[in-house]
Amino acid sequence: QVQLVESGGGLVQAGGSLRFSCAASRSIFNINAMGWYRQAPGKQREWVAVITSTGSTNYADSVKGRFTISRDNAKNTVYLQMNSLKPEDTAVYYCNAKQVVVGTIYESWGQGTQVTVSS
Repeated sequence: QVQLVESGGGLVQAGGSLRFSCAASRSIFNINAMGWYRQAPGKQREWVAVITSTGSTNYADSVKGRFTISRDNAKNTVYLQMNSLKPEDTAVYYCNAKQVVVGTIYESWGQGTQVTVSS
């Protein structure tokens, strides 16, 4: 399984922006889907955004229009640009990779990075 290392978290004021990076240990060209999840205290982990190997993207309704996911295969990296941040975006964010082999989904997770949005 691919190893994922996240960077870019931190503290930001409401309305501000952050950019997350998720660097993979090998080429992501053949990774079926890469994306981001987040988990706030006392809440279940929720899906945020995904980008497939074909470049298709999808977003949770809560972040649609504010977050943008992208990938750079040459750098083995997926990005999450977060704009117009709200206090409810405060959570630990996790990079995720999914690879399908013979009908089985293999997942890898980043270490988790805190994002705190102040009012």
